[in-house]
Amino acid sequence: MARADRAAAVKEITALFTGSNAAVLTEYRGLTVAQITELRRSLGRETTYAVVKNTLASIAAKEAGVSAFEGQLSGPTAIAFVTGDPVEAAKGLRDFAKANPQLVVKSGLLDGRAISAADVAALADLESREVLLSKVAGVLKATQSKAAALFQAPLSKTVRTVDALREKVAEGAPAAAEAPAEAAEPAVAEETADA
Repeated sequence: MARADRAAAVKEITALFTGSNAAVLTEYRGLTVAQITELRRSLGRETTYAVVKNTLASIAAKEAGVSAFEGQLSGPTAIAFVTGDPVEAAKGLRDFAKANPQLVVKSGLLDGRAISAADVAALADLESREVLLSKVAGVLKATQSKAAALFQAPLSKTVRTVDALREKVAEGAPAAAEAPAEAAEPAVAEETADA
């Protein structure tokens, strides 16, 4: 490979590293071109599955500040660069590997942190981002409804109590206002009588 071609390849891989929020390092030994094409299609538009030369990938990783794949770039290597939902990409790789055991997931990179092959498998077992967000929204809505009910109950009870008091006062307001005044007068009279 000519020096200019190598530099262009390194620049392209570096751009893939920096533009991705996740990457999965795989070994594809024994897979046909047709199988790799099928894998690329199954990963979707938000994942780029790139067959890379180990030395160029190593240089590009260093330029991008990625140390997650140090010492692992050997054999026929391909990297899945994920710009979308990493869970969907991990599921795609897992499902493809079930049907094609030649595909081996070595490790990964998620939001700048190195993750193991087991972590990638665990990621594949998660529900998609959209499903998790809808579940969280459902929990928040249910919590909001319960909180509203908790606040409504005391408020409605208070309103009923205030209405009942208002009605009692309205019915017996003159009598209630006069009774304390009459009761107060004899007490004053008794005090003056004693003096």
